[in-house]
Amino acid sequence: MTHVDHTRRFEGTVSLVTGSSRGIGFAIAQRIVGEGGTVVLTGRKQDALDAAVAELGDTASAVAGRADDAEHRAAVFAHITQRHGRLDHLVNNTGINPVYGPIVDIDAEAARKILEVNVVATLDWTRAALAAGLARSVVNIASVAGLGASPGIAFYGISKAALINLTAQLAYELAPGIRVNAVAPAVIKTAFARALYEGHEAEAAAAYPLARLGEPADVAGPVAFLLSDDAAWITGQTVAIDGGAGIRPLV
Repeated sequence: MTHVDHTRRFEGTVSLVTGSSRGIGFAIAQRIVGEGGTVVLTGRKQDALDAAVAELGDTASAVAGRADDAEHRAAVFAHITQRHGRLDHLVNNTGINPVYGPIVDIDAEAARKILEVNVVATLDWTRAALAAGLARSVVNIASVAGLGASPGIAFYGISKAALINLTAQLAYELAPGIRVNAVAPAVIKTAFARALYEGHEAEAAAAYPLARLGEPADVAGPVAFLLSDDAAWITGQTVAIDGGAGIRPLV
């Protein structure tokens, strides 16, 4: 039997993780680097990216810009081509949710912006990665909000439902050469989700059978698995990372 060193699954590979200066994206980058990989980060703020790269070390680099900006994407892939000459994995982590409240009250421009960043930009990043020679796998960061009703963040949930379907469509079209999967986290303790738990964390955690909120590392592990050859016969799937919330009794 061939021995596989699971501590070095990304050795010799280059991964692009969007929206990765902090939170879930940074944890994913940490996991890839920790398993021997090289990673390129993106995010809006140069200083935050600089701090992330300093923590990750010499195998990390970054390009600042907005996820839905075509010029930024072009700069990222030019950087990857010039610095590495290859791209093995793509993690589409960037997402926004600028509004909270009933879906019937959402501003139409805000709704369009959510779709532009969370869905259309994900497709654009994937297409650009393919043009740049993406070789192995894609993981999209969706949300449990895309799996059912999500009061208060309903349009965000709609965008993530679209992302889950986009994952399936891409997986079908890009097989057999490229695998495409997604993960759907519940509430993870990040700045992005702070409004969903700050000041009432114990109450929020009580909703989960595993009795705690998620940490960024809880997402990074499954993402690393889906990117890696350990998931070589998995494509088109969305893995819920929800502390058991999906198994709550119905009666």
